Amino acid sequence: MEANMKKILLIIFTTVAALISYLVWLTCRPVEIIAVHKKDNYSSVLVNDFPFTDKGRINWWQKNKQMLKNSYGVPRPDTDGFFTVIFWDFGDGYKEEGKYDRLCFDDMNPPANCIEKNKVFTVNYGRNMGLYFTTNNKRYLINQDGNIIKMKDD
Repeated sequence: MEANMKKILLIIFTTVAALISYLVWLTCRPVEIIAVHKKDNYSSVLVNDFPFTDKGRINWWQKNKQMLKNSYGVPRPDTDGFFTVIFWDFGDGYKEEGKYDRLCFDDMNPPANCIEKNKVFTVNYGRNMGLYFTTNNKRYLINQDGNIIKMKDD
């Protein structure tokens, strides 16, 4: 009986270790920026391996916003300073328009100029709200002290 218990504990330990390793691997993967499409003050950034937690997404933005500005010209505010940056999961790549609800980009030639609409993160700046983030149907605001505050659901 004791040998069976050791086997069970070894299996449990191995499974837990594998799960922890997988989660660490998921959180440590670098974000891959595939393309950036811009129209007026809206920017669509197509990504793979974007962080999957709200905190991870917001932290990624804060660490990489200068790189996005320098390398891709994102965000691109209008004359009043307003902007929207939407991060889309690139998934299986560009597709033809065919399907009902795909996002297509005017700055590319058809037919393969569309992606599935899988929004992973949005960054907005507006006069009334200031800088705020939308992720997983939750909104976060940066207050005057620079703290990130989760907004109450409407």
